[in-house]
Amino acid sequence: MNILIIDGQGGGMGKQLVAALKRRFPDFTLTAVGTNSAATVAMHKAGADHTATGENAVIVNSRRADLIIGALGIVIADSLLGEITPAMAVAVGQSSARRILIPINRCDNIVAGLPELPLSELLAKVLAEVEELAEQNA
Repeated sequence: MNILIIDGQGGGMGKQLVAALKRRFPDFTLTAVGTNSAATVAMHKAGADHTATGENAVIVNSRRADLIIGALGIVIADSLLGEITPAMAVAVGQSSARRILIPINRCDNIVAGLPELPLSELLAKVLAEVEELAEQNA
């Protein structure tokens, strides 16, 4: 399975995602795209198989991915403090890949009805979803 992880700002969430996915699913290909170089470097250091930075990297890799993982903001233009361009949001939204969107209530995007969970709990839920998808595709 080819998994695309998209993160911005400092890349902290993406770094944790890459590390956890690599430990749990060592045979999956992890491509990490940062909206900026700091995020890309953080995910590269965490063990991503491939890394890239910027709008075009999000667009190209969204076409190639089987699964895309990132904060809810990756499908909302101008989110992540403006780091998600309209073209990035469209590419992720129009991708044929399945998407696991993490409900981070920041940057003026609030998901009503969901409790605020610590990042560690959200990442555990992401891993469980990936596990379930992997079993369905096995």
